[in-house]
Amino acid sequence: MSTYLADQAEDLSVKGASATFTYRRMGPQGGVPLVLLNRFRGTIDWWDPEFLDYLAAEHDVIVFDNVGVGHTDGEPRDSLDGFAEGAIEFIEALGLAQADLLGWSLGGIVAQRVAVRRPELVRKLIVAGSGPAGWVPDAPPFSEKVLGIMAKPDADLEDMLYLFYPETDTARASGHEHFAHVSTRLAAGGPAVSETAAQGMLTAAAQLLAAPFDEVRAELEAIQHPVLYANGTQDVMIPAHASYVAVQHLADATLVLYTGAGHAFLFQRAKEFTTQVTSFLAA
Repeated sequence: MSTYLADQAEDLSVKGASATFTYRRMGPQGGVPLVLLNRFRGTIDWWDPEFLDYLAAEHDVIVFDNVGVGHTDGEPRDSLDGFAEGAIEFIEALGLAQADLLGWSLGGIVAQRVAVRRPELVRKLIVAGSGPAGWVPDAPPFSEKVLGIMAKPDADLEDMLYLFYPETDTARASGHEHFAHVSTRLAAGGPAVSETAAQGMLTAAAQLLAAPFDEVRAELEAIQHPVLYANGTQDVMIPAHASYVAVQHLADATLVLYTGAGHAFLFQRAKEFTTQVTSFLAA
């Protein structure tokens, strides 16, 4: 039997205008729930249950698959606005008046677009291992190795360790622990992200990379919510530099960086990060 309560959370469903969303809900209900938005090629089965257990100890936590992704049906989206519309549709389908959003990687960019498009629907934002809706000046480009792995429909364990964790013994050990944690859900054989959905995510990413920084800055300046930006200093996917640039253009932001950690710092340093999240949401 799993040692994680998150692994025992049931699959629930709610019907929206364009899809029947699959989601899981855990933790004490009441107050403003915390809705998690996932990474590129991620489904609800990929959230680390240890991380979710830490969050759900004090928060009403909701994880879901967006339209056409993983367990949720519908036509996959291929733009940032499309992903944001799907998230808004899900939140409204649940009947939530307001939510806190925690977005990891692509999910962090989507969360910020939700806050811009529907500011009244969002109380606070947590942007993890992510950046603004476009490439920022002086940021290092994606390496050929990163781009190659992102394009793979069947990335293996070594590929994912490279993307998510620094190449140190300590970090790689944390990576192996993460993949062991998610193995319970993955072994159940839930749907992966289809190649159609993955190609839509890649299309959206290409659009973001082409966005002029004037537009990126304007979107950041439009966000008036309290924002917690966090990243690992050795993120090869979205460099910490992007987080540093973003907070300079946000009205109310806190930046936290974790040394010796990469794109999946939120799992590598789960206890520290969730403590930070709890403090931020309670402030």
